[in-house]
Amino acid sequence: MAIKKPFSKELIILRDVESVVVEIVEKLKQDVLFTIKRIGAVVGISGGIDSSVCLALAVKALGADKVIGLILPERDSSPESERLALLLAGQLKIRTYKEEITEALAGVKCYDRRDEAVRHVFPEYNASTHRMKIGLKQNSLYTSLPPVFYLTIIDEKGDEEEKMLPVKEYLQIVASSNFKQRIRMSMLYYHAELNHYAVVGTPNKHEHDQGFFVKYGDGGADVMPIAQLYKSQVYQLAEYLGIPREIIERTPTTDTYSAEQTQQEFFYQLPFETMDRYWYGFENGYSPAEIAAVMDQTEEHVVSMFRSFERKIKTTEYLRMVPIKYPEIS
Repeated sequence: MAIKKPFSKELIILRDVESVVVEIVEKLKQDVLFTIKRIGAVVGISGGIDSSVCLALAVKALGADKVIGLILPERDSSPESERLALLLAGQLKIRTYKEEITEALAGVKCYDRRDEAVRHVFPEYNASTHRMKIGLKQNSLYTSLPPVFYLTIIDEKGDEEEKMLPVKEYLQIVASSNFKQRIRMSMLYYHAELNHYAVVGTPNKHEHDQGFFVKYGDGGADVMPIAQLYKSQVYQLAEYLGIPREIIERTPTTDTYSAEQTQQEFFYQLPFETMDRYWYGFENGYSPAEIAAVMDQTEEHVVSMFRSFERKIKTTEYLRMVPIKYPEIS
């Protein structure tokens, strides 16, 4: 029986990145060609670190001529997302297609439904003159209370207003915004079926395990090659795979709302370098006292964080469930 190492900040670091890449690439090739029985892969690329690493892994596994990068902008997307996606695609020499999904989103009233909820909180909100985002406060990690989302609007002068977001309006904003991921998933499967390819999903370990994805949206895929990797480890792979420096240094963003917003402020509440280490300790059975000593925090602080992790796992468990099938009627 292996002896568990004392907790340290270095436990999260991959010691042999090359062997990890080789293992993922071999499994990805096996899964796509023989398990799923497809001849290539489609990856939705956004200029972010996760999709960039997945694209590079797919090219290593299947060859550049058997990988398609799909760019899926809409009116709230940052122009940087497309520029960086094309930068990587050019480096990897893959085919890319751009599918503008704004009209599809307008057709299902994604923006109208979202903006209606925003105006319930801020009657003066106008989508043509304001930007908006929702997010969590970091200090809610350290309480036993459920997290509370806040809505922020920003006018043309850059002046911000923020209010606590009522549950009804929060649910309407999220449900409306989730059209974006679900329509992107539909476009990915269109191109996958058109070419007899598989869809490569891009969620990392935190997104998958903490439920930071949309069911049948960015959670809809045939294979997820980095769902077992912490964010820090994804960055290690990015360095090894030669992902452009601009992408590696870009702050992780949701790229969902009209106002710029980081993943940290929307959901995680911590920098990924810190969160990775707490999460590793949490899921590998280290005591709050041992973690607190290494991370220079109080034990109460770590206990509160563990409660937050447990709450996120519990409240998002349905996202990871397959459809419940009923037994045959006798």
